[in-house]
Amino acid sequence: MTTKQLQALAGKHGTPIVVIDHKAIRKNYADFRKHLPTVQAYYAVKANAEPAIVRTLHKAGASFDVASMPEFMLVYENIKNLPPAEQQKFIWDKVIYANPTKPKETLQELNQYKPLVTFDNYLELKKIREHAPDAGVVLRLRVPNTGSMVELSSKFGCDPGEAVDLVLAAFKMGLVVEGLSFHVGSQCTNFQNFVQALDISAAVMKEAKSRGHELKILDIGGGFPAPYDRHVKPFSRLARKINTEIERLFPKEIQILAEPGRFLVATAATAVSRVIGKAVRDGKMCYYIDDSVYHTFSGIIFDHCQYHLKAFKTGKTEVCAVFGQTCDALDKISLAEELPDLEIDDLVYSENIGAYSSASATWFNGFPPAKIVHVNE
Repeated sequence: MTTKQLQALAGKHGTPIVVIDHKAIRKNYADFRKHLPTVQAYYAVKANAEPAIVRTLHKAGASFDVASMPEFMLVYENIKNLPPAEQQKFIWDKVIYANPTKPKETLQELNQYKPLVTFDNYLELKKIREHAPDAGVVLRLRVPNTGSMVELSSKFGCDPGEAVDLVLAAFKMGLVVEGLSFHVGSQCTNFQNFVQALDISAAVMKEAKSRGHELKILDIGGGFPAPYDRHVKPFSRLARKINTEIERLFPKEIQILAEPGRFLVATAATAVSRVIGKAVRDGKMCYYIDDSVYHTFSGIIFDHCQYHLKAFKTGKTEVCAVFGQTCDALDKISLAEELPDLEIDDLVYSENIGAYSSASATWFNGFPPAKIVHVNE
């Protein structure tokens, strides 16, 4: 999107807005498939659950990773007009419920669709057996998350040493373990996490086969980094490592899945806000905008992500602070931005804000989330 286009959209729709460019989504998906041609991408809906994004990725050929029944039904709405047999095939091939811990009510509702679901402990396995016996199961392993922006291994994943015993327990219950999964942590810039996780998975699969059960699926999770800044190494470099390890460690018949979320949508959205206040505090210029960390910039808190702001006007810049519109002192968007001298009603924008931003926006203080505007659908 050009700055002129963003300004025109802000003029038409008002602020704050988040502009989602579906051309960028399609490009990101194409890049993922180009560099990981043997890996089927299951879009992590939690990254941005806009229905239009789901439709675009569905048309492009993506599958979906969901973590709740509302996310599952959002995806299901795209196939509700298909014949029952085709619906069932879609659920099996296109959806994985990858939240390892599920309420029994969710499992009861899921069972009719016979999807893939993940687990990482014996009690969850018993719950699946009782409430969703027709589901296929995938065991999630705990793997290194060192250096990832969002660490997940302390909450999810079984110890690799317990893995095969859990696989055997599942088969003994009458369930079918289709494969293994792991997650190296969100925004993983330490590519060795993937290398180590693939090595761990191969060892577990080898032991499972030696004990009578050959697993068919490996879900390598998410964590594929978005290019937020120049320090993030190119995705193509990570893909080469993953492709090399997959070829070295696994037979060709293994089906490889992945759960990219951030990688597919982060760069596809830009937030546009309006300056609503201006003050000098402790010698530093401070601007207040009509968005906040409780809204589009929620990723600052929940995703450990820092977004930078740019101005549409030019001129000499100075270090300044930018605050959100709410009454909470926590609502600091940045304490060190480089912006020109701005006036009330001037516009600013923030790029690469498509993942874990609007998805976790609230109505705090009664302010509604930013309006979502879709382009190039």
